[in-house]
Amino acid sequence: MSDLHDRAEAAGLIRQWQDAKGEDQIVSDEALEAILACLDDDAIEERFVSADMGGIVVLPSGWRTGPAELRLESGDIRPVTLSEDDDRVCLTGIAMPGYHHLRQDDRELTVAIAPLRCPSPPAGRHWGSAVQIPSLREGHGAYGDFASLAQAAATLGRAGAAAVAISPVHALFPADASRFSPYAPSSRLFRNAWLAPADEPVTEAEELIDWSTAAPDRMRDLRIVYDRLSDADRATFAEWREAQGERLQAQAVFDALHSYFLARNGASGWRQWPDEFHDPTGEAVREFVADHADAVAFHAFAQWHADRGLARAADAARDASMAIGLIADLAIGVAGDGADSWSRPQDVLTGLSIGAPPDPLGPDGQNWGITALSPFALRRQGFASFIGTLRAILAHAGGVRIDHALGLGRLWVIPEGRTADQGAYLTMPFDHMLRILKIEAHRANDGRGAIVIGEDLGTVPPGFRDVMADAGMLGMRVLPFERDAEGDFVPSQDWSADAIAMTATHDIATVAGWWQGRDLEWRAKIAGKSVSSDQQDERADERSRLWDKIGDGPMPQEAAPVVDAAIAAVASSPCPLAIIPAEDLLGLVEQPNLPGTINEHPNWRRRLPDTLDAAFADPVVATRIATLNAR
Repeated sequence: MSDLHDRAEAAGLIRQWQDAKGEDQIVSDEALEAILACLDDDAIEERFVSADMGGIVVLPSGWRTGPAELRLESGDIRPVTLSEDDDRVCLTGIAMPGYHHLRQDDRELTVAIAPLRCPSPPAGRHWGSAVQIPSLREGHGAYGDFASLAQAAATLGRAGAAAVAISPVHALFPADASRFSPYAPSSRLFRNAWLAPADEPVTEAEELIDWSTAAPDRMRDLRIVYDRLSDADRATFAEWREAQGERLQAQAVFDALHSYFLARNGASGWRQWPDEFHDPTGEAVREFVADHADAVAFHAFAQWHADRGLARAADAARDASMAIGLIADLAIGVAGDGADSWSRPQDVLTGLSIGAPPDPLGPDGQNWGITALSPFALRRQGFASFIGTLRAILAHAGGVRIDHALGLGRLWVIPEGRTADQGAYLTMPFDHMLRILKIEAHRANDGRGAIVIGEDLGTVPPGFRDVMADAGMLGMRVLPFERDAEGDFVPSQDWSADAIAMTATHDIATVAGWWQGRDLEWRAKIAGKSVSSDQQDERADERSRLWDKIGDGPMPQEAAPVVDAAIAAVASSPCPLAIIPAEDLLGLVEQPNLPGTINEHPNWRRRLPDTLDAAFADPVVATRIATLNAR
């Protein structure tokens, strides 16, 4: 099997890896064969190199020492001399960040030069909140949208917040109301059309969002907005549409096709369309576009309207004097049957989904049912798809959270139709991607720069957080997870300053929910059981340990004092930014999402009990905000 192992190594598959317990695991030969069959890892001519400012640029084989020509991104052309360093042909001394081009004889490649670090957070220590946009009560619709976000951002800014973090707003499937998870998008290049503002009749304030009616209603209302566009707005839209080029056209065509086939045969993705529609450049698609030009134009309009709504929310955050503004969230991948995978199949891993290997929290591993950018395609195309993705996510943001930041270095890939434990880690071009991230983060926010947060929770390889810190990426320190080897909670004043501090994330229990054991109740309910006495005893012990670190006086039974103490503790950490989810600011029990469930728990459907403006008038909530501002 040495040939198989050699091929796996050459493709970047990691045959031996270490699990969450620190034990070595070996990927089976059968799994390697299945994964290799899906990889397009033919020989790649290197046309992209990267380095940090002032560093050594190592050139690929075939380049020689001597004179060459460097064309800077600005257009200036400089003669340079390539030298030898440790048997490598190198270029040194480039201090200008950007994407430059090196030419020697008939050879040419892109030279990406990155700043040494991502942009730093604003001086001092700040706080912000995380909101699920659909949960917002601002406005009067069936759920919150970008107009709601603009109002919420203004409220938070007036309260003293420096940032508002949001879950991904990537494009979903406008015609399919069942696909509302923000982490399984159709495309990461465009927006969720359901969040585009539209005039709606006043609706009854429901506790849960009924996407099956709310999403179609929003698309109907957007169509009304489109039909009533003024001549001036129609001209502005047409100019924007033309500027967006081929990728917007592909997105709009996909959305029109998806709506067409979903209505006719229930096809939930392009793989269920007739074969002749699988090729976005084929005759069948061209004829469809000609026959349905109005539908295609409408879906392009929905993207324009959504993008304008998000831009206005970002403006509202800046107008409210937020030092950071919106913190966007970049999902790790896209649906394999969505717009990106249909229009640019060569960009993504085909026949593979991504997930996580087995660990104590998930003994069977996780298969997220999405795919990701191919490392081989990235190299072939000069990382154009990754650069485009970053520019889309950073277009209106003062910060970005990279979901599963470890995915910049390696991805757990699983052959379609197989279980998660039949996967393996695939190496990603981490050095190049990290430097591109630094370049784009500095250019974001109209040149003001955007902070970068890497989601580094769970099992992280030794040294990865150090690499993040050296690059200026902030990690995440979340109260329930900050424990020592004995299981005791680490005092917040001892947390790393190279991270943001949080009371919770959208994927775990709120502080009140954790204190009351609501998460245990949900898991037991889904399993058809009751919370065991052992689980109750363990949680009681954990509550005592937590109160010992954050509390003052006798341990309370009710949750509200614990929420107060948790917020105070997180606000007292040395982290430059504390993010308190809106659910914790308001002391709510239920969490937005319960991973591993679909219909068993109302994921991404919960609404806040009131507008933030009204909630902040509550003396209990006002006291928590005062604590954040004071600390």
